[in-house]
Amino acid sequence: MPAALPVVVPAVVPVAPRPANPLDTDYRLLFDLCPVLRVRLLTDDEPAPDRELGWYSATDLATDPDALAAALAGEAARIAPVAVGHGTAPRPHVAASRLLHHYLWSVCVLIAGPWRLSGRVPSIDGADLWMHAPTGDFALRPRAQVALPGEDELRAELRAAVVTHVEPLLAAFAAPTRRGTRALWGMVTDDLASAIWYLGKRLDESTGAAGGPGSPGEDAAVAAAEAVLPGQTDPLLGAAHFRVLNGEDGRAHHTRTRLGCCLYYAIEPAGACVTCPRTGDEERLRRF
Repeated sequence: MPAALPVVVPAVVPVAPRPANPLDTDYRLLFDLCPVLRVRLLTDDEPAPDRELGWYSATDLATDPDALAAALAGEAARIAPVAVGHGTAPRPHVAASRLLHHYLWSVCVLIAGPWRLSGRVPSIDGADLWMHAPTGDFALRPRAQVALPGEDELRAELRAAVVTHVEPLLAAFAAPTRRGTRALWGMVTDDLASAIWYLGKRLDESTGAAGGPGSPGEDAAVAAAEAVLPGQTDPLLGAAHFRVLNGEDGRAHHTRTRLGCCLYYAIEPAGACVTCPRTGDEERLRRF
């Protein structure tokens, strides 16, 4: 009989751990800074959130009518109690506009946050960001990011990252929101300016600085938003265009007027946003 062949035991090659993604640190800082942003951070090896439990990726929302319908139904259910309390019954396009505003503002914070905190611009693929239809919460799997030496180049990268992510969604939301292309890109411009502004105000609050002109975080954020959105940055429309209102008490306040309306007044008639085109400067100062 032939001699038995020796048993060859394959060498164990150690698998190097995945290098830490710097975006993980950025996002943890961002979520501490902005608790209103309800996002679950996923690692590379975690499974995607379960569609059967109402989780839909941005790609799903952009390409699957059933996913979009579920998300719109979730928003309608969330605003219904508020509307009933104010004696209103918003039509479907109002719920669609509110949902799109919520999504756009959230994704703009998710992209602009690391840019403001560390000079990194995330590239968020539509398959790596999910929305929970019943609650409006998000889950995110961070992937690629870009860090460039030039400020102008980095601002251009920020705009490009936002445009690339939201463009498919705008096409899907056009019919439900009953808005044309220019109005939809106006919403994106508004929400990007608002996101950068909000980050500055939160940075002020985290350091105990007073808000308004003269506070370091908000002043820097207003300047940053105006540099990102100076106008002539198609398809983003218009400029951030902040201005200062001076109250009778001598205090000054940053403000801007949105290019379009998010339709919150259709839910709460007396509660139009402070930056709404329907809200005059006298009313703004009263709220400040």
